[in-house]
Amino acid sequence: MSKWEGETDFSDCKGFPRFQRRNTRSMPQQDEQMVPLGYDDAVRKAKTLLEALSWIRQFRDRHVVIKLGGSALEEEAAVRSFLTDVIFMETVGMKPILVHGGGKAISAAVAAEGIQPTFVRGRRYTDERTLEIAARVLAGEICEHLVGEILSQGGRAVGLNHQTQPVLIGEKLQLLDEQGESIDLGQVGHVTGLKRDVLLATCRSDTIPVLPSIALDRDGQKLNVNADTAAAAIARLLPADKLIFVSDVPGIFLDRNDPSTLQSHLNAAQCRELIKTGVIDSGMVPKVEAALEALEAGVKKVHLIDARLPHSLMLEVYSNRGVGTEIVL
Repeated sequence: MSKWEGETDFSDCKGFPRFQRRNTRSMPQQDEQMVPLGYDDAVRKAKTLLEALSWIRQFRDRHVVIKLGGSALEEEAAVRSFLTDVIFMETVGMKPILVHGGGKAISAAVAAEGIQPTFVRGRRYTDERTLEIAARVLAGEICEHLVGEILSQGGRAVGLNHQTQPVLIGEKLQLLDEQGESIDLGQVGHVTGLKRDVLLATCRSDTIPVLPSIALDRDGQKLNVNADTAAAAIARLLPADKLIFVSDVPGIFLDRNDPSTLQSHLNAAQCRELIKTGVIDSGMVPKVEAALEALEAGVKKVHLIDARLPHSLMLEVYSNRGVGTEIVL
């Protein structure tokens, strides 16, 4: 008996909407014209496959948490290419877990309802009405869209959230101001626990779990959680081999105006120094801090890549030279 009440048997994935088995793609028909590759092209493709082979073997049966966010979520072609890579990872034996946010879509939905955003000491306050809108957009729209796109490409996926099977456990976020006084942000939380058995069972069924950034507290109350820190918490609690942040930023630059300063490899000490000197600033700070916390908890590598670069996920994981920034202890 699982320690989690109501754990779902994923062997047939009953009870989950929008789930269907992987489509069988037909082989080319005999009457289709097949143009043979030239020798150089064939050798080049073979070398690419052999380069990927060692990484495929290394990462077989390993869990990787992938967080998709930023304006990349608004670009259909980028999302489609990214999800193709996620399907590839699962097909060759890796166990991807997809986490997503949806800040821009939530902001648009809130504005459409005529709700004026409220900020407390520079942070957005989430009241009950805003939370319901956020939950609807995240679980009912974005999550379902991502699952549907994976299914349409022949993959297997299921949304795990408060509407289907919740797996993220949270608590209200407690912050203190400079005077040590508590800051009330409403229904904003952070992930403190995980229904690990449910998540692992999903992965064992060769299905990609898709998780929006909504958690439930111990009383079943929904909480809006930051998707970056939620992904880092999942990676930490599993633990996962890799944590990958996919957004509209290629990685960490020493000078954001100079593309040649993109750092392909950094360690934790270098990241802390870059935060201290202000090179890593703004929204990148909580992302990198979450990455460092995950590394300290046993995650082996964290990657930051740009979804707008076609197949950046495959290039980062399955090639000898990545396309973003990797961070290690």
